[in-house]
Amino acid sequence: MSSYPPLNSLRAFEASIRLNSFSLAAEELNVTPGAIGQQIRKLEDWLGVELFTRSVRQVKPTADGLEYAAHIQPALQQIVDVSQRLRGRLDQSVRVVMPPSFAAKWFSKRMARFLIDYPSTSLHVGSSSQYTDFDRDPVDLAVRYFDGCDDKLESVLLYRGRAAAFCSPAYRDRIGLWHPADLARATLLNDILHDWWAEWLGRFASMNEAEIASIKHIDIDQTSMAIEAAIHEQGVVIANPLLAEEDVMEGKLIHLFPEQVLMVPLGYYLIHPKNRELRGQVKLFRDWLLNEARELTLAQNL
Repeated sequence: MSSYPPLNSLRAFEASIRLNSFSLAAEELNVTPGAIGQQIRKLEDWLGVELFTRSVRQVKPTADGLEYAAHIQPALQQIVDVSQRLRGRLDQSVRVVMPPSFAAKWFSKRMARFLIDYPSTSLHVGSSSQYTDFDRDPVDLAVRYFDGCDDKLESVLLYRGRAAAFCSPAYRDRIGLWHPADLARATLLNDILHDWWAEWLGRFASMNEAEIASIKHIDIDQTSMAIEAAIHEQGVVIANPLLAEEDVMEGKLIHLFPEQVLMVPLGYYLIHPKNRELRGQVKLFRDWLLNEARELTLAQNL
């Protein structure tokens, strides 16, 4: 018998323990649940112990299985980390994922500046509202809209969360929106991913729940679509000023009440795993993006 356990079986076992499911492990490894079961049975035969108890409806790790997983998972992660570092020594690429609205409304007009400064870098940008799994996805960095709290992540604030009211100039003039209380006559475009209308109206327009509920509103599940609807005179959107800045500069939107900006407990954070050393090009991109965010914040505070 080889002194090495069957390596494919180790991958199947680690994924099954981590995901607590043969089916999810099979999906991650692009095989069938039956193949996962066969690989784990092969590992059990090699070890001479049972790693899972099996019933008709479910499988559960045994005490031996849990102990074995606790010992091999750090070793497997170390193999991945060392291999990625070695593989990436000459890698000039940077892979980053960010929320679609952040990518479209803020980052897209800035990314060319990075490539001008660092022409040898190959930049790969993905947009997704789903949380990035750094252990599974080929991603170096991500931008996430959250509270910045995750023990496994290094999180640096790019832009603090804010909520402000925007609409087209023509809509403001047609409805007559000169004071926060005038929004009772408007149609509220409610971005359900950033649902701050009730708090904003309660604080700045002194409206109660019944008054807020009586205002016409449209629920929209995409930030960019909510902003576009406001541009096309469909109503008033509450949005992060970061995402509306370009449309305001172009005259498509106006910031209705600049003094009434709600500070929210979320923000855009640049994140990466705490235990992962960043390659040279990734560090360059991280520092560049942080500097872009600092310059924006300074400009808005002037």
